[in-house]
Amino acid sequence: MSRTWWKWVIYAGSIAALIVSASFTIYCAWKVYAYHQPGEGAAAEAEKNAFHFVLVPEELDNDYWRLVEQGAKAAAKETGVYLEYAGPRQANIDEHIHILEKAAASKVDGIMTQGLTEKEFTPVINHIVEKNIPVVTIDTDAPTSKRTAYIGTDNYYAGFIAGRALAEDMHGKANVAIITGSFTASNQQLRVQGFKDAVKEEKGIHIVAVEESHITRVQAAEKAYNILKKHPEVNAFYGTSALDAIGIAKVVEQFHREKGTYIIGFDTLPETIRYLQKGTIHATVVQEPYEMGYRAVKMMVDIRKGNNVPSVINTETKVIRKQDLPLRPSRNYEVNHD
Repeated sequence: MSRTWWKWVIYAGSIAALIVSASFTIYCAWKVYAYHQPGEGAAAEAEKNAFHFVLVPEELDNDYWRLVEQGAKAAAKETGVYLEYAGPRQANIDEHIHILEKAAASKVDGIMTQGLTEKEFTPVINHIVEKNIPVVTIDTDAPTSKRTAYIGTDNYYAGFIAGRALAEDMHGKANVAIITGSFTASNQQLRVQGFKDAVKEEKGIHIVAVEESHITRVQAAEKAYNILKKHPEVNAFYGTSALDAIGIAKVVEQFHREKGTYIIGFDTLPETIRYLQKGTIHATVVQEPYEMGYRAVKMMVDIRKGNNVPSVINTETKVIRKQDLPLRPSRNYEVNHD
C-alpha cells in the first residue's frame, strides 16, 4: 500500500473522530438544556406545584433563629416547598425591611417574619399583602397589620411568668434591674410590661433600672457592669432577650456575686444552659422556636391552598430551672450545626 493511501485513512479517521466528538458534545448540551425546561412527568409536575417561601429572621446567625430555621426546613421538606432563609447578620431594622421588600419584589409565594415594631413593620407587611403575598408573623406579632396569622410566644405572658418566678424564688424581696434587648421591639416591650405587672403588687420588690442591650452579649455585660457600679443594692436581674442573661452572668461572676445575685433570662442557648448548670443563672423562660418555624411553614401551605387558618397560635412558654434539665424534645433547644 502506498503512503498516500495511509495518509488518506488517517485523515478520514480524524474527521470521523471529530464528528463523533462534536455529536456527543451537542447531545450533552441538549440534555442539560432539556433538564432545565418544563416538561412532562412527575418531576416537572412537582416543580410546577412547589411553593417558594422566605423566612426572614431578626438575626441570621442567632442560635434561637437557627432553631426556627431548622423547624421551617423540616416542614418544607415534608411539604415539598422551596424555603429561603435570609436576614441581617446582626439585628438591623433597615436591613430587615430591605430584605422583606426584595422578597416581595421577587414575587415569592409567602413570607414569614417578625413584626418587630408597629411603626416600621406594619406598613411593609401591608404593602406585601396588597401584592397578594401572604405574611405569617413568627415570634413577634404585628397585630394591627394585614398579616394572615401569628405563630409564637405570647410575649406578655412570658414576661409575666418570669416576674412570678422571680417573686417566688426571691420570696417577694428583691432590688431588680431589667436589661432588655430593645426598647422599640414589641416583643421586648411586652416581656418587660408583663414582668412589671407580675411584681407590682409585691411590696418588697423594687425595679431599680431598665437598660437596653441592643441584643448583644457585649452591651448586656456593659449595662450590667454599670448597674452594679451605680446600684450596688441590686440583687436580681431580668434579661428579656436570649443574649442578655449571658452578658449579665459574666459580669456577676467578675464581681464574685454569684451567691448573692439572682438572674432570670430567656431561651436556652448553650451558654445559658452552662450558666444554669453552674447556678449563676437561676431560671430562664423557655420558648419553642423549632415548633414556630415548623408550624409556620405548614400554615403557609394551608393559606396558599385556600384553607382557613387561625389568626393566632401561641406556642408553649414556661420557666425552667437547673432541676428541669435536660430539656426534651431537644429539637426546640439544641441547634444542629451540621
